[in-house]
Amino acid sequence: MGAFAVTRRNRVRRLPEKASYDELAVHAVLDAALFAHVGFVDAGQPVVIPMLHGRDDARLYLHGARKARIAKLVGSGAPVCVSTTLLDGIVAARSAFNSSMNYRSVVVFGTGRMLEDEGERLVALRVISEHVLPGRWAELRPPTARELAMTAVIEVGIESASAKIAEGPPQDEAEDYALPTWGGVVPVATTLGRAVDDGRLLAGVGLSQAVAALEGRRL
Repeated sequence: MGAFAVTRRNRVRRLPEKASYDELAVHAVLDAALFAHVGFVDAGQPVVIPMLHGRDDARLYLHGARKARIAKLVGSGAPVCVSTTLLDGIVAARSAFNSSMNYRSVVVFGTGRMLEDEGERLVALRVISEHVLPGRWAELRPPTARELAMTAVIEVGIESASAKIAEGPPQDEAEDYALPTWGGVVPVATTLGRAVDDGRLLAGVGLSQAVAALEGRRL
């Protein structure tokens, strides 16, 4: 692993001291987030759509309906921007100007490619499934031919990226520390809760190992 070259496209301009171009840092945020926002241009109009994703080395996989516009545009080789953010805290400073958030974010630039080979498609779908529900793929029946025909699977090569990480207490103006105002951080944690069955389980069917392992997981 190395670092992404810093270019005009991925350079962090606002608060550059919080930026990281390290591949491992970028991958860590992508792997922790359950979904990402995918940006593309449709007839001159910028569009951003939230999508499930999965990462395999320097490739992101996205999936959606075969007839969806993102499948037709991004899958045909259009440039794409993928971003995700994990919120870790609300930073309550002694001024509105210095109040902010603690977060981990990533912006990825790449080019889309529609996967047509069935083997590639199944690998990518498994990567996406395992990203959200590790171990669940092995507990499920295989996708049917009809399901595969209805599903578009897009590969986005990570050509360029940057991470931005903000953490720690507020950074107030020196004179503001003399104010009788509380300053600090309110932590924000996304933790997966207890699984609730759909009320249609067969007799004797208990919570699966993969789903049970998710309970209490913190992103």
